[in-house]
Amino acid sequence: MNSTFNTLASPEGSDPTAAAWVRTWGASPQAPNDSVSFIEPFENATLRQVVRISGGGHRIRIRISNEYGTAPLTVGAAHVAIANTDSDIHDGSGHAVTFNGRPTATVPAGAPILSDPIDLPSAALSRLAISLYLPGRVDTATCHGTFHTLGWLIPGDATVLASLPENATPLPSQALITAVEVQPDTPTKAIAVIGDSRVDGIGSTPGTDRRWTDLLAERLAARGGPTRCVVSQGIGGNRMLTDGIGAAALARFDRDILATPGLGHVVIAVGNDLVLSFAPRTEETAGFLSMFPGAPVGVDEIIAAHLQLAARARVHGAKASAATIAPYGGSEMYTPEGDKAREQVNTWIRASGAFDGVLDFDAVWRDPADPSRIRDNLHMGDNLHGNDAGYAALAESIDLSVFD
Repeated sequence: MNSTFNTLASPEGSDPTAAAWVRTWGASPQAPNDSVSFIEPFENATLRQVVRISGGGHRIRIRISNEYGTAPLTVGAAHVAIANTDSDIHDGSGHAVTFNGRPTATVPAGAPILSDPIDLPSAALSRLAISLYLPGRVDTATCHGTFHTLGWLIPGDATVLASLPENATPLPSQALITAVEVQPDTPTKAIAVIGDSRVDGIGSTPGTDRRWTDLLAERLAARGGPTRCVVSQGIGGNRMLTDGIGAAALARFDRDILATPGLGHVVIAVGNDLVLSFAPRTEETAGFLSMFPGAPVGVDEIIAAHLQLAARARVHGAKASAATIAPYGGSEMYTPEGDKAREQVNTWIRASGAFDGVLDFDAVWRDPADPSRIRDNLHMGDNLHGNDAGYAALAESIDLSVFD
């Protein structure tokens, strides 16, 4: 009998009293050829990746994606443990990961797979070391093209090693693991954030969980009140209406946001459509802009896209918030016409009443002396993306009651 289809049987079981699953960490899957960076083909190797979950629980499960793979993906072994501040794991916290009771799985091309539930009590903001042994050749690893966690490629089956061996090499991007879900001990909802590179934390320090979504998770974990997980589904270079780097937000919304277990809140934070539509076409920008096909869009189209995403979120019982588009004056993409369109969209986001909450990131980042620009101490040097201080300022500005 073909083990592929047995493997894909439901890992949840049929216990009607089981606590609901809630997504606590995520990375939007991308095709290797549609990403900022990707992993070269490999075989007979272990991928070890460290992810920090936002909310905790008494059991976890892991989502592995072969959605952009060109051949079936064989997982020869998998392991998860609580990680220290680096890549090492806590003694006694390691657990084998199984799939329908088996230690191996075959994932068809184009499909994801969920692991069986794992009895691993994990506190909010815990770091998990997840190791996958891939015995066969992997030519096209479904990835997440920007990398803000820590990961390594290790020859052979190294899934149970407590420490990294000397022959481990750093991964250039997130690979195969696209979500971690928990069964929480208290009623919990997920906040799913769809966005671009500013959501994905470009400019923050890799491996330190300094994106604004990470810092929002810290604030929510520290406060009293309802428990909330934060799931960042940002893709660098992403747009609302047109594919480019990653599928357009309108196209990936069902998979990355509405399919989120435990979904309670959606945050819309995609600003690239206007930036790229109005960007100057020069010799310096031509190569970069070639990655973004499609006709330019204007204010009306962006407003319509926001309304569509909010309506689709509410159909699924989630509240919908939107972030204003932060300044980008001084960057290579800037034009006065694009900035005027940005301000028009921001005015509408603030005043329309179309959203359950507004995250006014423009107000936080803009320079009082020149509102078209980010304050000098809040961007990474490109006048476009934040630095650690910039993302911290965004997280601190959010009224947490929006997510009650």
